[in-house]
Amino acid sequence: MVGPYPGPASGPTFGAEEEFLLVDPRTGEPAPRNTAVATEAQRRGIELQLELSSCQVETTSGVANSSAELHDELTRLRRAAARAAEASGVQLLACGLPPATPHRFPVTDTPRYRRIGAEYGMVAHEQGICGCHVHVEVPDRAAAVHVSNWLRPWLPALLALSANSAVYRSADSGYASWRSVLWRRWPVAGPPPFFPSPDDYESTVRMLVDSGVILDRKMLYWDVRPSDNFPTIEVRVADVPATVAETVLLSTLVRAAVMTALQGRDDRPGRLPPAALRAAYWKAAHDGLAGSGLDLFEGRGAVPARSQLEALVRRVRPALEALGEYDRAATELDRIAAQGNGAMRQLRAWRERENVMDVIAEAAAATLS
Repeated sequence: MVGPYPGPASGPTFGAEEEFLLVDPRTGEPAPRNTAVATEAQRRGIELQLELSSCQVETTSGVANSSAELHDELTRLRRAAARAAEASGVQLLACGLPPATPHRFPVTDTPRYRRIGAEYGMVAHEQGICGCHVHVEVPDRAAAVHVSNWLRPWLPALLALSANSAVYRSADSGYASWRSVLWRRWPVAGPPPFFPSPDDYESTVRMLVDSGVILDRKMLYWDVRPSDNFPTIEVRVADVPATVAETVLLSTLVRAAVMTALQGRDDRPGRLPPAALRAAYWKAAHDGLAGSGLDLFEGRGAVPARSQLEALVRRVRPALEALGEYDRAATELDRIAAQGNGAMRQLRAWRERENVMDVIAEAAAATLS
């Protein structure tokens, strides 16, 4: 995904993968049509990836050097994928979970996905989970492990920003990101452990594969992981954001955070108490951007989620300014806080009439806004 490092002035290259739901436009229920949609998209010159559930597709951006470039690319991909879905009789939605769902999701008919379905049972068959994965260029595996450690305290804030799965099974789930709660049922998911060295990371991965806990390295579903295919760190904590603008803000903040972590290589991040990080994750999933979270740096209890994101922006501001992105990022955060992110949009639509089709309509509009 990411090409040669373009130089300190422009910063590391980056890109984003977005997973989308396919739903029946009449009922809002997931539609197992990903193969047909991908075939139609290929006919139109767009490559879509198949996911575990056959009601999902994924887009993959090219290499980007600026938020404006990434915005244009993601907008193009969403529109093309939506046209391919419409031509296949279904609708494309940027939602972390299907607002209206069956009790079981068909698994995509490939050998690997059939094996996962057979091995992991209902964890796989109750999937339909859509996230966003941000890739940022790093120089080597040691740098990737360092960045993973550095990012851990900030992951709950990024989850709160992107929360977009409040309505599930035609009901208010009680959480801004119910996706993240369901996702952590996988054996290797959620925040990554603290790894003292790249060797420690590799030995942990070998243990997980050799023991059969995961089938292969692709099942390292931690919210941050070094990519095995690209010279990047992959940050996977987010629900797929409701809009392109939110994905771009998320990606820009992650890019600046990676730069900040690498500029302070001698300042090793501390080990967080596991109970504190778990509590911060739960609070971010429950409250989202509209509520409060835990301050993992000062050890304080409830602080506004917006304040945590502002603290992240302050921490990475030198990197944002070096990229020429600070004003844009600060303005976009203000806009999202005022207008609401995906979870807040879903709940506004749901609470008016408690009609799941209102949520579907809101999500469809945001997807292509």
